[in-house]
Amino acid sequence: MKITDTSAQDTVIAPKTSAKTCVLGGLIFLVLSIILSILYPYFSRWSGSSISVSADRIRIGTVKRGDFVRDLSIQGRVVAASSPKLYSPAQGTITFLVDAGDTVLKGQTLATIDSLELSNQLKQEQSSLQMLPFELDRQRIQSKKQILQNQKSSDLAKVALTAADREKRRADQAYQSHSISQIDFEKAQEDLENAKLVHKHSINDAKLNIESLEFEVQTNQLQVDRQALEVNELSRQEVELTLFSPVSGIVGNLAVQQKKQAMMSVVDLTEFELDVDIPESYADDLAIRMLAEVNLNGQTHQAILVTISPEIANNQVKGWVRFAKTDTNGDPLSAPSGLRQNQHLSTRISMKSRSDVLMVERGQFLQSANGNLAYVIQDGMAYRTAIKTGARSLSVVEVLSGLSQGQQIIISATDQFNSANTVLSS
Repeated sequence: MKITDTSAQDTVIAPKTSAKTCVLGGLIFLVLSIILSILYPYFSRWSGSSISVSADRIRIGTVKRGDFVRDLSIQGRVVAASSPKLYSPAQGTITFLVDAGDTVLKGQTLATIDSLELSNQLKQEQSSLQMLPFELDRQRIQSKKQILQNQKSSDLAKVALTAADREKRRADQAYQSHSISQIDFEKAQEDLENAKLVHKHSINDAKLNIESLEFEVQTNQLQVDRQALEVNELSRQEVELTLFSPVSGIVGNLAVQQKKQAMMSVVDLTEFELDVDIPESYADDLAIRMLAEVNLNGQTHQAILVTISPEIANNQVKGWVRFAKTDTNGDPLSAPSGLRQNQHLSTRISMKSRSDVLMVERGQFLQSANGNLAYVIQDGMAYRTAIKTGARSLSVVEVLSGLSQGQQIIISATDQFNSANTVLSS
């Protein structure tokens, strides 16, 4: 017997759409659309980038315009601008009145030298000096006696000449009256000529003797003067056996060595300069009177490059930097205090200064392509861009082309990008 079901009595009823369900579906669709619109640029950049790098691993710098100062940072060693050494003028026993490291004033007695050899030599020369004036006086007296003797001879010759002339006149008169013979007349003539010659030679001899005597006196006077100079020189050396400080400062090392070797050094604490070693690559860009800055205990002191060595040793050039006494306006500057010999200080030398220069912070990206490549950041993407750089300083580098003011670039090392054209920074 077949039992009939109730399917013939069922009626299909269409489901009713709820308004709440429609609103919820619309909201879900709207949220998904917003999320997709937000994430689309990221997905688009990610799909278009060659490589992705974390933002924490890169450094970013902004291209800007400003005053460009090309400078050089080096370590300088403090040395005293004046550190005279004292030398012993003679060999002897030295007695020091100060010790190494003592503070001394200019003119203060530092040491005395007891030199027996120099003292004995000075006494001998002084004794000779005392004798020479007596020799000079004796020569003068002898000269006066000789002058009187020459004068006497001249006067006697003159008297003889007068007598011979008188006899000649008498002979002339007698010969005219035929009172004397011809032989007596000729003898009177010969006596007159002989008297004339004797008188003439006596005068010339007197003149030569006077010149000779004056020469002897001058020679003795020169000997006295020379001996006096010798005594003065030895006296000066004896005075120098007492050593005085030439400057105010501190006593350096005591080094008693052989004769004419350094005994000690005195360091002048009123003026210091820096001994700096400059890399050879900067040698051509340096010039005397360039401005410098010295960092001491967190403070910056103005200085000047005063000397550059013409030689290159160990790929470095020697230079000396001296603290400036006046600033650029001519106002006086006070010297830094607390400096010590051989103290190392950071020194910055300004080699070039220009205004309105396009530049960017210096970084390791310069080594990646020798400063000819940079990654410019735009909307989270870094684009490989060819650039050209110029002069470099400690903190910035000049941009000649390829970048514009306000752009941001990656200044850290870019070797990790493997020359990719685009890099995603996340």
